[in-house]
Amino acid sequence: MKNTKLAGRYAKALHDFAIEQNVEEAVYQDILLLKKTFVENRELKVVIESPVIVAKRKETIFKEIFQQNISKITFDFLVLIIEKRREPELTIIFEKFIECYYQQHNIRKAKVTTAVELNPALLNEIKSLLEEQTHSTILLEQVVNPRIIGGLVVKVDDYLFDASLLGKINKLKAEFSQNLYQTNY
Repeated sequence: MKNTKLAGRYAKALHDFAIEQNVEEAVYQDILLLKKTFVENRELKVVIESPVIVAKRKETIFKEIFQQNISKITFDFLVLIIEKRREPELTIIFEKFIECYYQQHNIRKAKVTTAVELNPALLNEIKSLLEEQTHSTILLEQVVNPRIIGGLVVKVDDYLFDASLLGKINKLKAEFSQNLYQTNY
C-alpha cells in the first residue's frame, strides 16, 4: 500500500534541502527525468518497486542508469529512499516534489477540454486570460473530447468552468426533471 502522506514528507524534505543548497532547478530537472524514465520504462519501475530484489542490487541499478545523468543530491536521495525501503512510493514522491516546486514558483496546471483541436493562437489567449485571473504561471493542457459537442471546459486546480453544450444540455435536463408546476387535486 502506497503512503501519500509519507511521500509528501520525503518530497518536501528534498525540495527544502534543494532550496537550501541552491540547486532547486537542477533537482527539479532530475525529478522530471526520473519521472519520465519510470513512466516510459515499466520494467524498471517493477524492478525498483519489487520487494524481492535486495537494496544493494537496486542501488547498483540506479548507479548504472542515473549517476552520470543526475545531480549528487538527487542520487543520494534515491539511495536514501532505497535504504529506507520506500521505493514503492517513488512515483508519488516525484509527483509531490513537482507540486512543491509549482507551489514555490506559483505555477498552476490547467486543462482545457474542447470538441475540436484549438489553434495555438487561441490557446495562448486562453492561457493569458487564465494567468491574468489567477495571478500565476499556467501550464496549459488541451484535451479533445467530441462528446462535449461544442464550447469548452476549463479546469484550474479545483475550479471548473463548464461552457460546453453538453454541460448546458445536462443543466436543462436537471431543471426539467424537477416538476415546478404542481396541480392541486
